[in-house]
Amino acid sequence: MSTDALVHIVDDDIAVRQALAFLLATDGLAVRVHESASAFLAEVAEPTGCIVTDVRMPEIDGIEFLRRLRQRGDMPPVIVMTGHADVPLAVEAMKEGAIDFIEKPFDDEILLASIRSALARADRKAGAAAETRAVRARLAALSERERQVLEGLVEGKANKVIGLDLGISPRTVEIYRAHVMSKMQAGSLSELVRMALVSGQAPGGS
Repeated sequence: MSTDALVHIVDDDIAVRQALAFLLATDGLAVRVHESASAFLAEVAEPTGCIVTDVRMPEIDGIEFLRRLRQRGDMPPVIVMTGHADVPLAVEAMKEGAIDFIEKPFDDEILLASIRSALARADRKAGAAAETRAVRARLAALSERERQVLEGLVEGKANKVIGLDLGISPRTVEIYRAHVMSKMQAGSLSELVRMALVSGQAPGGS
């Protein structure tokens, strides 16, 4: 598990906060508790790991909490705890971006399994974000001509067509293509195209 595997517990009930913190700490997880959604929003600018929150809380309830997290940008995985009578609220929470809801009184192992899944999801998301940043840095290092050749490759054009478009020979296109492959650290043309697309900055793209 990543070093960012921190579980934020957001609940106005101190007994619930303490019980959850003990359960998760016993399972070897790093825990941080917050007495309300407003306290969390004031204290945590860029949350890592995942959030476990009650759906019913004073001031800012679980639904509004999810909305505000989403408005702030990159939302971590959120698990909502709910009473049996609040399943409609839990469904609404899922529509607002929660990845799971657990009914109280919950089974410890079910909750732990949900949290482990949420942390694994957060890890994958962080890894993908890091890869995107690295690809964007490599794209920024390309010369203008290399970017033009890459644009042609992403559009599926043959070397000869790219050469005609740019007014250079197919052999020169091959040389630029080799430079692009090397600078982008791509092992194949398909990997190169995937990099340009997943970066969100494919040359010629929006």
